[in-house]
Amino acid sequence: MTTTAPQEAFLQAFHAEYPAVTAEAFGRGHAPDGRSSYEILCDQVAGSMRVLDLGCGDGLLLELLARRAGRQLAGVDLSSHSLALARRRPALSEAKLEEGRAQELPFADDSFDACVSHMALMLMSEIEQVAAEVARVLSPGGVLACVVGGGAVGGDAYERFLTLLRRTIEETPASQRIPALGDKRTRSREGLDAVLGPAGFAAVGWETVPIDLSGPVEQVWAAVSSLYDLGPLDRATMERLRKAFFAEVRDMTTSDGHVPCAFKICLATARLR
Repeated sequence: MTTTAPQEAFLQAFHAEYPAVTAEAFGRGHAPDGRSSYEILCDQVAGSMRVLDLGCGDGLLLELLARRAGRQLAGVDLSSHSLALARRRPALSEAKLEEGRAQELPFADDSFDACVSHMALMLMSEIEQVAAEVARVLSPGGVLACVVGGGAVGGDAYERFLTLLRRTIEETPASQRIPALGDKRTRSREGLDAVLGPAGFAAVGWETVPIDLSGPVEQVWAAVSSLYDLGPLDRATMERLRKAFFAEVRDMTTSDGHVPCAFKICLATARLR
């Protein structure tokens, strides 16, 4: 057993129940230019023909990558349930989809020109080992491109939801709280530089992009309530939180029934020297 066992056990259990939760929550969100966070990440590796998706989940990002003919694709994920969904995508019939840990990648040295990761790197412990493994499987000059969460934009439904969630978590017993996930260094440019530099990567490129998730209140609730923190909450607590959220956003709901909701992603890129 490693020190990451509780965290990884939680993630496996969560995705056993919600195997496509990330794609369902964020797949329809869009940046000011109309692209989803998945499409933004896909475009970062447009010139790469051998691509690994780290924490590939149900395969949405890999499916976008597969639109370029001739690509050799691979994905690794902790969740067998999410991978089962990925394997059902016809576009991924030739992809290598492996159940495993980013700290022990089941691929040979120099296997890929690029590695992508959507909302997954920030959940990983032993982050120096992850960086070393990514560097090992990338060819010299290969690129690592990641999307990590950047928090609320401010003044909208997502910010209000986070306030309600913090209050709810404070009032719940320890048994209904998630273990600490990931390494906070993955959420800043300086932190990632400190992690990736020793593994052989050049300086990290960093861009913050707002992602719009606005829509009818039920749709917005489905997106914001997909956060890991809600996983252990019992049904009664979830229902109280849902009702509180609906009440909290009533004053900002437009005449056509839409609720403004947005969050920030941080796009990080680094090239292996």
